[in-house]
Amino acid sequence: MTAGGIALIILASAVMLFVIFLGIFMMRLTQSLGVVTRDVDIIAREANDIMANANTLLNDVNGKVATIDPAFQAIADVGTSVSDLNDAVQNVTTKLRSKSSHRGTTGAAAVFAAVNGMRKAKKKTDKASKESR
Repeated sequence: MTAGGIALIILASAVMLFVIFLGIFMMRLTQSLGVVTRDVDIIAREANDIMANANTLLNDVNGKVATIDPAFQAIADVGTSVSDLNDAVQNVTTKLRSKSSHRGTTGAAAVFAAVNGMRKAKKKTDKASKESR
């Protein structure tokens, strides 16, 4: 055997080992890709289930918020009414103080006079609004 023949045998052996290792690598790669594909499919199905549950939960929350929304609006209206009532009481109190200081009346007499004055003013307002209709 000559040096060229020995080199050819070594080269053929190296190519054969390379093909064997490449085949083993490709088989393992194919198996790994199969496992990864199955895992990704499972994850995708679970993500779909989670999204469906999240959509159901969100629809439920939106329905409950829509149910509660009128209650919050009513509470806001009550707060506005209480604020208006507070302003009216403060105005009456201010008027009572100013009228009682001018007339020399105090206490219950001043309150009685102020209430009667407010009733008269209300009757005038009601009468004027009926006539304008």
